Amino acid sequence: MKENESIAMMEVKDWKRRILKRPSMLNRVSKKAQNKMNGYIPAKVHQVITEAIKQMITATLAGTNKITKRPVNTNRSIIEMDKEMDKKIAQFQKAAAVEGAGTGAGGILVGLADFPLLLAIKMKFLMESAALYGHDPEEYEERVFLLYVFQLAFSSEGRKPYLLDIIENWEEKKAEVLKLDWQELQQEYRDYIDFVKLLQLVPIIGAAVGAVANYNLLEQLGETAKNCYRIRHFNNTSDNLLIEGESPKFL
Repeated sequence: MKENESIAMMEVKDWKRRILKRPSMLNRVSKKAQNKMNGYIPAKVHQVITEAIKQMITATLAGTNKITKRPVNTNRSIIEMDKEMDKKIAQFQKAAAVEGAGTGAGGILVGLADFPLLLAIKMKFLMESAALYGHDPEEYEERVFLLYVFQLAFSSEGRKPYLLDIIENWEEKKAEVLKLDWQELQQEYRDYIDFVKLLQLVPIIGAAVGAVANYNLLEQLGETAKNCYRIRHFNNTSDNLLIEGESPKFL
């Protein structure tokens, strides 16, 4: 394996260690409180929210697909794809920051529009990321995969090991997980970003909070997507070699 590719693999391993760290006491208490609050919400309300998020995401994916480039040449090295990915992350971070500042400056009513707008930016980013790494986002399986990437980026620490296992063993597990748990997806996502996005609705500071929050959320999504597609690359190509006696897959 070339030196640069070995570095990329080591970066994936470091990223894995960071996201699989045991949740802090604060995070565990916070998640417990959120679960308790969610328990007070009637099942019908959860169903309505779940269906709304599902329709929002599927509509965005359908619309975005019409303007997303087809998969690029897969003969390129992982280093070449990573460099393009870094440019794409920076591009979408700027777009998300501008959107967050605009909606944050508009007060509560305009600020509420940030949720679907930011979601659309995230979905567009993920579809372009899939194409960049040689996957066709028009295929149903690839859309499901990118939604697991989305969940991995914006779920609680306790759920991340389960999601990472799906990503790492996609070819073996995809038949079992093609039917998404939409309620779990929307609830984890909503819980994850609630506090930050609520601050965006506060007058005066909303614009600054919105810009910074959206910029950081895209950075997190970008890092997650980059490493997930790296994992697929290493698992599916001859670059999948042993490093220091470890298994060739990221287990």
